[in-house]
Amino acid sequence: RNRCYIIFLKYNFFFKKNLYKIIAMSLKSKIEIDYQNSLKSKDKIKISTYRLILSSIKDLEILNRSGSNKKETNDKDIIQLIKKMIKQRNESIDIYKKNNRHDLLEVEEKEVATLSTYLPKQLSDNETMDVCKQAINELGAQSIKDMGKVMGVLKKNYSDSLDFSKAGAILKEILNKK
Repeated sequence: RNRCYIIFLKYNFFFKKNLYKIIAMSLKSKIEIDYQNSLKSKDKIKISTYRLILSSIKDLEILNRSGSNKKETNDKDIIQLIKKMIKQRNESIDIYKKNNRHDLLEVEEKEVATLSTYLPKQLSDNETMDVCKQAINELGAQSIKDMGKVMGVLKKNYSDSLDFSKAGAILKEILNKK
């Protein structure tokens, strides 16, 4: 499913009427436009981040075109790619914090901020806690052995809006107490 962004293009004709056009735009197109804007604003960190995103998208498109399962790259694939990139950046942030590398830490944090603008809104910590408790109660999970079942339900219902690393930690904490 493509996300739709509304762009208003204004045309003045003979009668001085304003006509507006609505254009459906894919996530890749939005990233390309944002890349062009960052080139104009000369923001070096955003430029490098957008280049990384676009090169990763091209790699994904090549991977999807080749092989036995040929398919078109869609917005859902791009979102999964961006989630993977954010996860990599978060791991780097943890390492940089441990080693007191504040210069690299700032760059990674800015990259995460840029990448996360293309993801659907994530649930807050409190909302994640509530969702986890609700899933545990629905399944009647009693021990850490039931964590896989609970995670399966969460992935089925909240695949786009839930940070599963946080959810996993919350589930371990709750199920260990039982």
